[in-house]
Amino acid sequence: MQRRILIATSIATATGVMMSDATTNEAEAQANADNTLYLDLKDGRVTIELRPDLAPKHVERIKTLSAQGFYDNTPFHRVIEGFMAQGGDPTGTGTGGSQLPNVPAEFSPPAKARFLRGTCGMARAGDPNSANSQFFIMFGPYPSLDGQYTIWGRVTSGMELVDKIKRGSGSSGQVQNPDRIVKMRPAGAA
Repeated sequence: MQRRILIATSIATATGVMMSDATTNEAEAQANADNTLYLDLKDGRVTIELRPDLAPKHVERIKTLSAQGFYDNTPFHRVIEGFMAQGGDPTGTGTGGSQLPNVPAEFSPPAKARFLRGTCGMARAGDPNSANSQFFIMFGPYPSLDGQYTIWGRVTSGMELVDKIKRGSGSSGQVQNPDRIVKMRPAGAA
């Protein structure tokens, strides 16, 4: 009799642990899905980890516009070798944006986040609070941007596909016949 109780207790304990782990794993998976963005390019899929801990308003804007299909078929209008690829302007001129109001700056101190290879930042005009829909992905580190632009995510897979985006010419990096975003969606909506 005592042996059956021990076995039953062991099974209950093991089951409880497994249920607890499963619940934790499901919660983590959901949190990861909520903070993952899929960027489909002509050569394949790029996965971006969103950083609401750094820029909650910018992450919400990217998620909202992505879920609406705003970024689909928009060009990478400014692409500078060794620096970054910029997109998110449906006009392709670098002056367009969404109909939503601009997002106030959420700059991170360099000790917390830096512009490195694969970092995703929000483009803006001279006014720090002028970010709207345009974003960029870094090809390499660029310390002069640290603390000056909002970081909202980072590429976790597919950076080799970002490296294939057609480059622009001259110091402006303006691209003729640019590569386009095929589709961009939050992982939960993809």
